[in-house]
Amino acid sequence: MALAAALLGTALGATAQSYPDKPIRLVAPSTPGDAPDVIARLIAVKLTAVLGQPVVVENRPGAGGVVGSEVVAKSLPDGYTLIMGNAGSHGINAAVYARLPYDIQRDFAPVTQVAVAPNIMVINPAIPAKTVAEFIAYAKSQPGKLSYASGGNGSSAHMSMELFKSMADLDIQHVPYKGSTPALTDLVAGQVAVFIGNIPPTVPLVKGGKLRALAVTTMARSQLMPELPTIHEAGLPGYETVAWFGVLAPAETPPAIVQKLSTEIGKIARSPDMRERLLAMGAEPVGGTPAEFKAVIDRDIAKWKPLAQKVGIKID
Repeated sequence: MALAAALLGTALGATAQSYPDKPIRLVAPSTPGDAPDVIARLIAVKLTAVLGQPVVVENRPGAGGVVGSEVVAKSLPDGYTLIMGNAGSHGINAAVYARLPYDIQRDFAPVTQVAVAPNIMVINPAIPAKTVAEFIAYAKSQPGKLSYASGGNGSSAHMSMELFKSMADLDIQHVPYKGSTPALTDLVAGQVAVFIGNIPPTVPLVKGGKLRALAVTTMARSQLMPELPTIHEAGLPGYETVAWFGVLAPAETPPAIVQKLSTEIGKIARSPDMRERLLAMGAEPVGGTPAEFKAVIDRDIAKWKPLAQKVGIKID
């Protein structure tokens, strides 16, 4: 026991000056090609060059980010295992899962927020609405008859639409899918009426006339689609949901290492070429301190828990 404690103390005694001296694992709690994975790989390439050690992205998808998050939460807090968390894995999950094998606020050390992105509200063109206000009026005229798609129970798309329903006092049925691709396929086919989800997969469908975009979900308009109003300005004042992505380490990772990673990843996120890559995805770079990122996480959890309880969203 004494030897184990001594070894652990040695591992955790690493300083920012000597760190890193071996490869770093950056977990993406999603499948390859999803936004957390893509952003993790963009950061990993740049961070490898800056730190002089390989930063290897490891995909650990499953249970809406729970599988990958558990791996990191239970890893040695030495700065060599990180996660590209997101608004679902480290915000919404705390609100919708009855039990998690870790505590999001206690078992992670926020490093820095990398990027934020709006979601987008799209409808099937057969719906006779050109604006958010018109859609709300149309939905109110047909209570219980419309349905909306999401990428799964407890997903960002699910919670975004439930917030919309709650604020607008609408009766629209939820149809969960296993990801945004089948959800959008059925939306185009007219099997469901509306979807609030990530911008990139919807852009070609909107440009091709297969879907109609009504608004974005952030308080400010998106630089990728500046012609679209926000839901806040277009008919539902105060509405806001934000998809965010950021790096976290296991709790008790030495503060000097957390700060070093925060500084370097923040510089990478705000560099001109990274900004261009993120904007092309519909995201905007952030950076920022660990404390600022922690405030984002705490605010999201405080926002989603009451809504999940109000509408009865619970995943066992």
